[in-house]
Parts: sequence; structure tokens; C-alpha cells
Amino acid sequence: MTGALLPMARTHNFSAGPAALPSEVLAQAAEEMLDFQGSGMSVMEMSHRSKIFVDIAATAEQDLRDLFAIPDDYHVLFLQGGATGQFASVPMNLTCSDDTVDFVDTGSWSNKAIKEAGKYCNVNVAASSSDTNYDHIPSLSSWQLSDDARLLHVCSNETIGGVQFKEFPQHKTLVADMSSDILSRPINIDDFGLIYAGAQKNIGPAGLTVIIVRKDLCGNARSITPTFLDYAVQADADSMSNTPPTYSWYLAGLVFRWVKANGGLAGMAAQNQAKADLLYNAIDASNFYSAPVAPADRSVMNVPFTLADAALDADFLAQAEARGMFNLKGHRSVGGMRASIYNAVSMESVQTLVTFMSEFENERG
Repeated sequence: MTGALLPMARTHNFSAGPAALPSEVLAQAAEEMLDFQGSGMSVMEMSHRSKIFVDIAATAEQDLRDLFAIPDDYHVLFLQGGATGQFASVPMNLTCSDDTVDFVDTGSWSNKAIKEAGKYCNVNVAASSSDTNYDHIPSLSSWQLSDDARLLHVCSNETIGGVQFKEFPQHKTLVADMSSDILSRPINIDDFGLIYAGAQKNIGPAGLTVIIVRKDLCGNARSITPTFLDYAVQADADSMSNTPPTYSWYLAGLVFRWVKANGGLAGMAAQNQAKADLLYNAIDASNFYSAPVAPADRSVMNVPFTLADAALDADFLAQAEARGMFNLKGHRSVGGMRASIYNAVSMESVQTLVTFMSEFENERG
């Protein structure tokens, strides 16, 4: 991959999503925009039924399988709808109306999933940290799990609140929304019945949803389930029961290759932890900045923090942007700041942020 077609200077992009993509990936996509490998067409112009695109799709799936060592008894699907669409798709595919699903409520996205699932099945909130503004993951010993729950649902990383599961609970059918930390670390696929993830954090552009689902869980969708949301139908059609988000799928494939070329998931985990350590250490060493999340549950992907005086927030953001750092404003529901440091965010970007934070504190603290 080459960066010849990209500008020499790129911003430091801390967006929570759509998020930064690897420069090498964007460069290759730019080179192939008008003519993909001599075809005379852009990938976004191709029929999803063409041999060229079928090969693109198959290669992307195999690369993802390689990265996670996904067993043969799991389907890998590339669908539309975003992770939010899976809040309904999961219960419609995997439960009956009188089934119970256990949820662990650790933040905004868990809460949204709970509300949506309640339209289709019985919901038991086995644990919640809402009473402390989602600043931690409830201790497993406090969970009130149902005896007969069909599924246990967790959000592996809460993008807004910045809490992350470091280890996962054992359950016969564990379902995880991994939208904001997929590809950031190795996981054991066998521990999960289903994983779903919106692409716009670590995989690629918005518009694509990746689903990894154990095959025995497919084939029992309710009659009300729209055909294009039926996992079995999509698996039988290689994710092409309807026209898939082809260009997003192609870009995801480039990202999978980039991850493989940069140490795989173990390499990503080491780099991500180093970036997170640098930023959290700077926050913890300061009396001017603070992080609201319990240290044991801090996200390696999304780092929320506040200034000692919220009246300085606007000045902090303006000065950051003047130095090429963008999208640091915290989510509107919680305020403060948030640095999203996904795979494609470099150590240089994090170091630039830490240096600026120190200088701003010295000037305004």
C-alpha cells in the first residue's frame, strides 16, 4: 500500500465513529477508486454478483476468519443496518416471544438494546451500573441471572461511557455487541454464541455490520422477521440475499489485511494498550483532568475525561483544533471530553494530545 495520493499532513482524528481509518487503506482505496485492478470500474459500481466482487467478499471473510480463528461452525455475515438494527434482529432470530434474555446494563448502548429487545421477548436486567452514571461494570457476584434465560447479552465496550469488559462471563449463549472494540484484541470465538459489530469504529466506514454467529442458532427466525434480517437466509446467500453494502465490505477487507500486516490482533492489543496507558497515566498524574471510570473497567478504545473547570471546555477544544486535533468533545449526554483511540489512531496522535493537555494545564490550571 502507498500513501502517494494522500495529503502530506493528516489531522489527529479522535472521533468516536465514524472513526479514523488507516492511511494505507485510504491510499489503496484512492488508487483503486476509478479502476479496480484493471477492471475499468470502481468497486462501488460493480454488481455484487460479479466474480470480481464475489472474490473481494470471500477474501475479506477469510481474512476475518484468520484473524479471529473463527471455527467452521460459525457463519460470518456482512449486512446492512448497523449494530442498532441487531437490537431487534437478535431476539427475532434467536428467541421466541415468551423467552427471557438476560442483559447487563453498562451504558447507553446496553440500555438501547434492552429497550428494543423488550418489544420481542422478556427482558431481565441482571445487573446495572446506571445508579452511578455507568462508571463501572457491576461485579459478576452481584448479577441476578435468570435460571432459564435463552441469551445473555453484554456490550463489550461502551463507546459513550468508556467502560469495557476485560473478561467475559461464561454462558451457553453469550451475545456481545462489539461495535467499538472488535479487532482491538484477541478473543475466543467459542465463548460466544453471537457477536455483532457496526463497522464504523475499527472495521471501516459506516453502513456495514459484521455478525459472527454459531450455526446452530440460525434457522429458527420468527415469522415476523424480515427476510433480509434472517441470519439463515443471509448465510445461505453468502450475505447477498439483498444487495449488500459493497464498498464498505471492500474497505473492511482492506482493513483486515492491514491488521494482519501489523501484528494481527495481538499486535493491535499491544499498541492499543500502550496508547491507553499513555493517556490514562497523564490524566491520573494531573489535578486538572480526571477520568470518571473505575480504573479496572476503563476502556482501551474510548477515554472520557473532564477538566477541573467545565467553563474551559470550549477553549480546550478550540486550541486542540488549532493544533490539528479534532473530535475530542464528549458525547452530548455526558459532556466533557472523549478521545477515541481506535486501531488506526497512532501513538503519535496520542502523544500529541498528551503534550497539549500538559501545556493547557500549565497555562489555564
